[in-house]
Amino acid sequence: MNVNAGARGWSAARRILCVRLDGMGDVLMTTPAMRAFRQSGEKRTLTLLASRAGAAIAPFIPEVSDTIEFVAPWMKPEGSNAARDTATIAELKSRRFDAAVIFTVYSQSPLPAAYLCYLAGIPLRLAHCRENPYHLLTDWISESEPERQIRHEVRRHLDLAAAVECRTGDERLSFVVPDSARERAAAAMRKAGIRTQSPLVVLHPGASAPSRRYPGSSFARAMDLVLERTEGAVVFTGSKDEVALVETIRAAMARESYSLAGRLGLAELGAVLERAALLVANNTGPVHMAAALGTPVVDLYALTNPQHTPWQVRNEVLYADVPCRYCYKSVCPAGHHGCLTRVSPECVADAAERLLRGSTAAVGFTLRGADAADRGAVVS
Repeated sequence: MNVNAGARGWSAARRILCVRLDGMGDVLMTTPAMRAFRQSGEKRTLTLLASRAGAAIAPFIPEVSDTIEFVAPWMKPEGSNAARDTATIAELKSRRFDAAVIFTVYSQSPLPAAYLCYLAGIPLRLAHCRENPYHLLTDWISESEPERQIRHEVRRHLDLAAAVECRTGDERLSFVVPDSARERAAAAMRKAGIRTQSPLVVLHPGASAPSRRYPGSSFARAMDLVLERTEGAVVFTGSKDEVALVETIRAAMARESYSLAGRLGLAELGAVLERAALLVANNTGPVHMAAALGTPVVDLYALTNPQHTPWQVRNEVLYADVPCRYCYKSVCPAGHHGCLTRVSPECVADAAERLLRGSTAAVGFTLRGADAADRGAVVS
């Protein structure tokens, strides 16, 4: 640990820039730490520097006062150019931030973002860092993952905040559904023919990375089994680009289902998840929305990253253990997708039934093996 400025310098900071340049779910997992910064100083405001996807979720995070969208050249989305980078530095400089905290996963370097903040003249700059950042960071925590420990993403960020004496008593994820969105979601459900009083089982079968997608045919069989065993109603969600996937799965099902795919914005999706009895999904952004809203989750969890399981909500995290675990790849490097394809539809239905019936399930940072030979075994 190298915290040069100390808590005293951070306690005086009023305008703090929070840098999180990943996706929607990553920003949601940062919200408890942002709350810690917000609550640990008087008249403090937080501005989020985020990707396009991250900026889209920001209006529903009350800890964030303002958002700056930035396409960083060191991140996956394309579209950055030097002129935009220079303009972003100028905007950050004009905002006269007192401090910047850079949130990353342990496989990422904070130094490009730190340099951005350095050039913008932000006097305090905090991050986890694997190497000596010299003058790019005024305060840094030596990277300990994965060699000495692996923490949940939320805990990692809370620990970073605590290093400069910023803490919160409320470690839940943050997402607030507007009342108007509840009305629009209800109208969309009526239009889709969803008038049942049965518990809603929301199935979100998409994911941005191919390596994190459970097979559609397995989803179809799993949902048929859920409907055989329970009184739930299956409702599909997804983006406009995922409508075809949703319809393929629905066509493979023997039982009736409903679709809201392509019909919901983020606010309306939040409203649907808020009233759902259960979400079944891949490891993707809506899982973290559901966790923020207290909705139980069956998470088909590709072993690309061990840190992103549902946080502080009843859940069943299902995967099959494989030697190539924690590859951090968007496309399965082995080509077999074994960590997901070996999870049987029966196992998914079992997990859904347990959660729907209120059985005890994991709440913390737990991975639950679910292959045919070792169904339900908890691993570290």
